[in-house]
Amino acid sequence: MIQVRRTGEHDSLIFDVVVRGGKGETRHHVTMSRETCERLTSGKHTPERCLEAAFQFLLDREPKESILRRFDVTAISRYFPEFEREIRRYLSQS
Repeated sequence: MIQVRRTGEHDSLIFDVVVRGGKGETRHHVTMSRETCERLTSGKHTPERCLEAAFQFLLDREPKESILRRFDVTAISRYFPEFEREIRRYLSQS
């Protein structure tokens, strides 16, 4: 289960994300600019939905314990170059 909660809005949107499953949970502090959200979602999804899809993308590639504890969403593309191409497919899943 992925739980996304917006905790602030400054230059970037700020979120706390909790991933539960298997043995326990992990907690993550994630930032994302409004421009990045707009680019990734084509303006069709909320920032919270965008992060939920981004975490599902990550969980399909690594265990929750391997996901960075603090990061900006743009960092995902440094580790997984296909992220921006694949995120739309994840956003279309319910």
